[in-house]
Amino acid sequence: MLQVLDLFLERGDQVYFGSTATKNERSFDLNLLGIDCLEIELNSSTFDILLLSVRPDLVLFDRFISEEQFGWRVAEACPGALRILDTEDLHFLRNTRRSLLQSDQDFIQAVLNDEIAKREIASIYRCDLSLIISDAEMSLLQEHFHITPQLLCHLPFLSDPVSEEELQQYPSFEARKDFMTIGNFRHEPNRQSVLDLKQRIWPVIREKLPEVNLFIYGAYCDAAMLKLHNEKEGFFVIGPVDQAKDAFVKARVCLAPIRFGAGQKGKLFEAMLYGTPSITTHLGAEGMNGNLPWNGFITDDFSVFIIESVRLYSDQDLWSGAQRNGIEILNTCFNKENYVSALFNKLETLKDNLVLYRNKNFIGSMLMAETVKSTKYLSKWIEEKNKKK
Repeated sequence: MLQVLDLFLERGDQVYFGSTATKNERSFDLNLLGIDCLEIELNSSTFDILLLSVRPDLVLFDRFISEEQFGWRVAEACPGALRILDTEDLHFLRNTRRSLLQSDQDFIQAVLNDEIAKREIASIYRCDLSLIISDAEMSLLQEHFHITPQLLCHLPFLSDPVSEEELQQYPSFEARKDFMTIGNFRHEPNRQSVLDLKQRIWPVIREKLPEVNLFIYGAYCDAAMLKLHNEKEGFFVIGPVDQAKDAFVKARVCLAPIRFGAGQKGKLFEAMLYGTPSITTHLGAEGMNGNLPWNGFITDDFSVFIIESVRLYSDQDLWSGAQRNGIEILNTCFNKENYVSALFNKLETLKDNLVLYRNKNFIGSMLMAETVKSTKYLSKWIEEKNKKK
């Protein structure tokens, strides 16, 4: 989301950020970027008044739940504003994959019958454009849900090209020590990944590398995660870190045994960005490296995962080659120059032909009408109920 906001700021747009969430000590200070922060309420017509005062040309929804809550209000108050959905990743895909961990149901049948899928696909149709982070998710939406490419825009994580000089500035193989992983502990795939490390992977690696430690970083580290901390086992649960870069550049290898999820994995992108080779699953690397060799190893077999972790940690030549693979992936698959102009050209085309474009999206118009009938009046009922309290 911060990358997307930066794109509009770099273009010279006035950016407003509205959220119903309460700020805390870990909230990013968007005001430092020149973004006006607005407090908004759920199920309240005060949001309509706010829209009319700002008169946005474009409204970006952070995931489909935000569009469900506020999309109809934007359509009524500012019908000429572009409505863009930032999916972050496809939530229904992550939900389906999680359910299939304990089921042998056919994946396509499961995903087509998922209730979250119906809501999220409906949100994509109601919006003028949806930002999709992974090319694998682009293919899924087009091949199995038959969504026209005109409604979608591939926008992965973005990176400026990394030069040979920058590569040489990374800490060396000898200067790094230990393994690491990182991730928000409210995100279930991250929690499961840490449990797999604790129970199935790290004990064997530790036997082979008894002087080496594993450091676990991440926000919202609750008591259940902290209980996994064991210094004698070399398993250190640290919790939040001020700068993720500090955690990556100290470590020699990043471990990410991800068994379900969706989108692109921020920890693996950052590992490449900071010159840290990684080991992950096919799902972890999904939609990130095209046909290029990985920044380390990809395997779904935990026994192989362990073997390759030890090899990558111990072999300097292997490690250096993996690091260079990561730089090539960044410069090829995440090069900012390859995506930004395409996004803004698409937005300008949409803006100039909005009426015609929306007329061609009949399914979206139909779903917007149905949503207005249901979500709108439920929201108004809640608002009236709240007034009586």
